[in-house]
Amino acid sequence: MTVQSKDSNEKVIIDGITFGSKSEASYYENLKRIQENDQILFFRTQPRYLLQEAFTKNGVLHEQIEYAADFEVHHKDGSIEVIDFKGAETEAFKIKRKLFEKKYPHILSLFTYNPDDEGASFP
Repeated sequence: MTVQSKDSNEKVIIDGITFGSKSEASYYENLKRIQENDQILFFRTQPRYLLQEAFTKNGVLHEQIEYAADFEVHHKDGSIEVIDFKGAETEAFKIKRKLFEKKYPHILSLFTYNPDDEGASFP
């Protein structure tokens, strides 16, 4: 099932999970295949990571900062790869990436895509 999103990407629903693009949905299908072929331990969709705890300063509550990725892949060598799909690398993502890199040992991979070229295939 596909649904048009506010940023002109077609959202895709597979296995009850809503993906932000056809590329992301295609990658999910690929991850399912490689897990079935015992090439990875497992993966999670839409994992969330706490980048900064909430705090109060001068009587003002500052909410926590979280980063929601698209996938978390647990490889057989014990490494964890966090994967995100974006139409472009935004300034907000660059800041969140720095915070993520400082706090987590995981590999963070960014895949950018052109919405006009949606439906890419992956090895």
